[in-house]
Parts: sequence; structure tokens; C-alpha cells
Amino acid sequence: MAFTLPALPYADTALDPAVSAETLSFHHGKHHQAYIDKMNGAIEGTDHADASLEDIIAASRGTDQGLFNNAAQSWNHAFYWHSMAAESTSASDELTSMINDAFGSLDGLKEQLAARGLGHFASGWVWLAEKDGKLSIEETHDGDTLADSDFNPLLTIDVWEHAYYLDHQNKRPAYLEAVLSSKLNLAFASENLARGTTWKFADA
Repeated sequence: MAFTLPALPYADTALDPAVSAETLSFHHGKHHQAYIDKMNGAIEGTDHADASLEDIIAASRGTDQGLFNNAAQSWNHAFYWHSMAAESTSASDELTSMINDAFGSLDGLKEQLAARGLGHFASGWVWLAEKDGKLSIEETHDGDTLADSDFNPLLTIDVWEHAYYLDHQNKRPAYLEAVLSSKLNLAFASENLARGTTWKFADA
């Protein structure tokens, strides 16, 4: 079963100016598509051909780095598109309470996400995640993912340079501030928390 590139959950202009239509055309239409295509080529005719993306990620971790990279990046990007919205959304009461406990306030969460994103060396991902009823900010490097981890990822921010270079050049702080101040999809995070299990690529 070949995988297909999930459509964006909003118009390509919906995130402007934080993330422009031009950036989305390259990031979604070129980068994300390339990960999907390479993964499809790698699984064709193998035991992975009919597996879920999550199962492919788990099976290839530590055994087939090329397949893992493309599968994990396919998953991360689909999750990332949903982590943003045309306008900031509100957290559920449950998530709000947990944010307040872990970070003091929503502003505190955003400040810590920005700090971790800014401090993250080179390429990777910054995540809001839940484990054992507590929230934390996690980082994965390069193409790594939380999709097969003990954490339940709630949302993620892509800090690979291609996520922001066309709009903000090398100014990662400007990109983080723009996304966190007005495009963060806390409704998506709330859904992931309420579900209690890791989001599935099939739901993209």
C-alpha cells in the first residue's frame, strides 16, 4: 500500500505571514512529498508494504536508517501541519490545567517552547508531550520522532531551517515568535491529550 501526501488542513495562505504560501509550497509540496516518495520506494515489495506508518517507524528504528528517516519525517511533517492553525485555538480545560501546573501559564509554555526551539542545535523538532499525566517539552534531532516513543506527542514545531528560511532567513527566533504567538493549534493538542494514545498518520 503506497502512502499519499496528506493535504494541508488549511489554505496555503492561512498561516501567512508566520509561514507563507511560498514556504508551504516548498515545504509541503516538495520536502514532505519527497519523504513520502522515498518511503514508498523503500517499502515496495517488502514486508512493510501493507504496514501502518507507525509500525514502519518502529520496525525500522535502529535497523534501516534510510527507511526510518523517511518514514519518521513523513509522520513528523503531517503532525506539524496540524500543530498550526489559521488562528490560535484554545486549550481544553484539562490541557489548560496541565499547562498551568507544568509551565505556570500558557505564556510560560510559549516562552519555554521558544527557548527550547532557539536553543536546539541544528535541525530537529521541539514537542509538547504528555507522559504519565504530566506535560513536558521534548526535543528530537534531525529526523527523529516521538511517534513510537513512550510519550504522547501533543504538538510539534519544526526547527529545520527549510521550515522558515524563505520567510525569516536565518532568524529562527522570528519564526518561533510568529508561530507561537498566533498559529499554535491548542485544540489539536487538546484532542491528542483527550485521546490518550499517539495520533495516527491515517488521521491526517
